Amino acid sequence: MSLNLDKSTWGRVAFGDVVNNANQTVRDPSGSGIDRIIAMEHMDPGELRIKRWGAVEDGTTFTRRVKPGQTLFGKRRAYQRKVAYAEFDAICSGDIYTFEADESQLLGDFLPFVVQSNQFFDHALGTSAGSLSPRTNWRDLANFEFQIPAIDEQRRIADLLWALENAQQAARDLRSCLGAAHVARADVVLADVESRDGRTPLVDLVRESITDGVREKGGNIEGGVPYVRVSDMTQHGLTSEGMLRMGTDLAASNRASLMRSGDIVMALRSKIGLCHIVPTELDGCNIAQGVAKIAPDFEKVSAGYLFEVLMAQRTQSELDRVAKGTTIREVGLKALREFTLPLPSSAAERTAIVDDFRSMRLAAEQVGSEIRSIKQLQSSFSADVFGGN
Repeated sequence: MSLNLDKSTWGRVAFGDVVNNANQTVRDPSGSGIDRIIAMEHMDPGELRIKRWGAVEDGTTFTRRVKPGQTLFGKRRAYQRKVAYAEFDAICSGDIYTFEADESQLLGDFLPFVVQSNQFFDHALGTSAGSLSPRTNWRDLANFEFQIPAIDEQRRIADLLWALENAQQAARDLRSCLGAAHVARADVVLADVESRDGRTPLVDLVRESITDGVREKGGNIEGGVPYVRVSDMTQHGLTSEGMLRMGTDLAASNRASLMRSGDIVMALRSKIGLCHIVPTELDGCNIAQGVAKIAPDFEKVSAGYLFEVLMAQRTQSELDRVAKGTTIREVGLKALREFTLPLPSSAAERTAIVDDFRSMRLAAEQVGSEIRSIKQLQSSFSADVFGGN
């Protein structure tokens, strides 16, 4: 979708000519009525609103003042894309710039989207110096040039972009609430099952031994057998697209880790506990080291029940607790084979739990899809406004 903007009347300005780098300091924030602290970790990439902060009463060395209406920009490691719009008084880290718009030329509500644009970040990254913790500086940022519409058009564009930002924030809040409801519901249900039926060893619910993947490097062989690595596992599903392929001889010599449709794969490291049910398209494919295959015994339990219970936050926390290692934390095969989980004796109750958990999970995933669609729309509109002519 395009805004079809006519930029023929737009002017071109340097950032420093329409923006002031307000560098005010406050030595006694409490005495000035300021009780909040904003550090770099309080700014979330891609989100303009600040939803968490520190407390002045806990002590701080920060002195830079933040005022409502300012645009905040993290100058350290600019590739993290930390930009925020201040809605309250605070003090902040010295690694955060506090920008104020010259309202006679640039609306304060329009400024955050200038700073969020790819063009501004490209300039910030190109002017950053340092290896471990690169920083850009105001002098270089002030030289950034961009096209600017008249005030009335800025207001129309800003209203649209803020509407999308607010819609995205509302969707994030809804997803968070749905996630919290899922966690709470799963805790109650699984605790009830455990109190009545106890816990069942995972090894008693599989048709073959739980195993991890091929330890030999599989490479990427044309015409070979696709194999699942931890990096292939995301919250959005599992497909063969982008997977590497191992040689057929290597796959044949590691038949124990061949997947069948309906099996469950679990990340043992990095994304500990993340599970997927193997889709039909990956039947006969293999897995790499760091991934486990769990083959349900369908006469005892469905893949859907194992998946939903293994993915419940309660279970994920339990798996995290049995992980070992310092540099690379990992759930070992021995620990996974000894793992137990609540299992109702009634098949009907197991089915009801699957339906219950799945409906909550899918509701959150649907909202997540809406968030991604809004972000794509934001990116498209931002490119229209700040990119090209």
